[in-house]
Amino acid sequence: MTATTSPLAAPDRTEPTSFAFDAISLDAIAKILAKYPADKKASGTLPLLDLAQRQMGRVTGSAWVPVVAMDEIARVLDIAPVRVYEVATFYLMYNTKPIGRHHLQVCGTTPCWLRGSDSVRDAIKACTGIKHYGETSEDGLFTMSEVECLGGCVNAPILQVDDDYYEDMNAESTTALVEALKRGEKPARGSSIGRQNSAPEGGPLTLNTIVGE
Repeated sequence: MTATTSPLAAPDRTEPTSFAFDAISLDAIAKILAKYPADKKASGTLPLLDLAQRQMGRVTGSAWVPVVAMDEIARVLDIAPVRVYEVATFYLMYNTKPIGRHHLQVCGTTPCWLRGSDSVRDAIKACTGIKHYGETSEDGLFTMSEVECLGGCVNAPILQVDDDYYEDMNAESTTALVEALKRGEKPARGSSIGRQNSAPEGGPLTLNTIVGE
């Protein structure tokens, strides 16, 4: 695996033939495993999968977990590799195949759908050339996935980009976000219409008066 030098470069999506945790990950692993009894190290499967995925993203530009990384996790935890495979393939938060530099995760659950998540999806398609969920753009910069409820229903529709939530999205704000990511920029996360947390549009309407003023 080789480090990516430019934020605009397409990630290395080559299947690796070997995997070893780097110094950053090893330091995190030591802290994680210290939380569990020696005979319960299997409890570290989820966080170690996350570490492997983040390391792949950091080093190659594509945040995913190849089989060789799962095998290394099994070795570190002293468990059968199939135990790691089962977890990695069960949870949607783990990518078991290479993805683009930015993972565009569109919530299609009912609250987001009713608030216009289809327009978010269509804007991504228009900006990236992606035709269907699960595909990666030809330039390797974007992968679009449909995900289940992201838990931000009050500010629907939600678009999760990598680890960040972008809220109250529509076609225009989605297009602006994707174009900024193409330029190597990272727009501020949160509401695209300026909501404070989950306050009503236009600002809070209650509890605005402090008693005694």
